[in-house]
Amino acid sequence: MFTGIIEELGEIVALTHGDDGSARITVRGPLAVSDAKSGDSISVSGVCLTAVELDPEHFSADVMGQTLAMSNPDQWAVGRTVNLERAAAVGDRLGGHIVQGHIDGTCRVVDVRDEGTWRVLRFSLDAAHAPLVVDKGSIAIDGVSLTVSAAGDDWFEVSLIPETLVRTTLGARQVGELVNIETDILARHVARLARFGFGESVGDAVAYGRSEA
Repeated sequence: MFTGIIEELGEIVALTHGDDGSARITVRGPLAVSDAKSGDSISVSGVCLTAVELDPEHFSADVMGQTLAMSNPDQWAVGRTVNLERAAAVGDRLGGHIVQGHIDGTCRVVDVRDEGTWRVLRFSLDAAHAPLVVDKGSIAIDGVSLTVSAAGDDWFEVSLIPETLVRTTLGARQVGELVNIETDILARHVARLARFGFGESVGDAVAYGRSEA
């Protein structure tokens, strides 16, 4: 589990594609590996990966074909700057929101506008994800915990403070670029329950503390 508070800007320094559609990446991230060990989880621009090899400045991780297909393809390139966050430790302050590192997919930047020292980014939103994004709700974009500042039927916006612009990759995003998104976990569960008619039959029994013999 992560909080969406980016700790470090890393760089992909090596990429090798496997015969099965997977890939192994090596990322430079001295802070991310400073207390890491093999098997630890590290969020790479919102994608939870398992470190399998480490040295004092780098870690390597295997990326499954499904992950490559669901995430921003431009992210997996040598020289790409990525947002890094180590997994949250028990007892840490939860400065952002609960982020799993299990992205829902991608969306595209459709507008960028500066408003004083702030910057507002507008993103496209497809029909599958639109019900999961709500004004003033939480969303993770490339692993960054953000609050939705406005939302329509097929778009949403976030407002970025100067600290976010400097410390994450979002400050460099331009119109037309793709980003990874992870919607709020609670919204996903509610949508799933609604799909199966929560509040009816078995749902009623659960809601009222009953069980079927």
